[in-house]
Amino acid sequence: MTGQYFHNIDAKGRLFIPAKLREQLGDTLHVTVGQDGCLSVYSDTEWEKFQQKLDERNFTDVKKLRLMFAYMADCEPDAQGRILIPNHLRQRAKLEKEVVVAGIFNRVEIWNAQRWAELEEEAFSSGSLEQAMEEMGL
Repeated sequence: MTGQYFHNIDAKGRLFIPAKLREQLGDTLHVTVGQDGCLSVYSDTEWEKFQQKLDERNFTDVKKLRLMFAYMADCEPDAQGRILIPNHLRQRAKLEKEVVVAGIFNRVEIWNAQRWAELEEEAFSSGSLEQAMEEMGL
């Protein structure tokens, strides 16, 4: 999944998910807290892969992720391609109005637009993106 899309959350907490990403995510979007203050959105397939990895871990490791499971919401897009993001998730990610929906490898991330802009500026100005690409041989 790739690309970044700028959208607004409406007063009811609904967010449009671009068609390109909805096609890859499927009918049910598994939304939970992500890294660095965003929300992560997984397809059924990717969520199953994630859970299979956890099946191989001991409970002490898995319980470190309990809040990820507690915050999980299964969202189904409406006829207009919007999902209702529960209030507890919107608050955790500081999603108020302007957001960025970004395709990130095997998932989608939903960001507060200001926080996304800060991350973007930091990555480009510090050279960390180029460094990461070099470390991975890209």
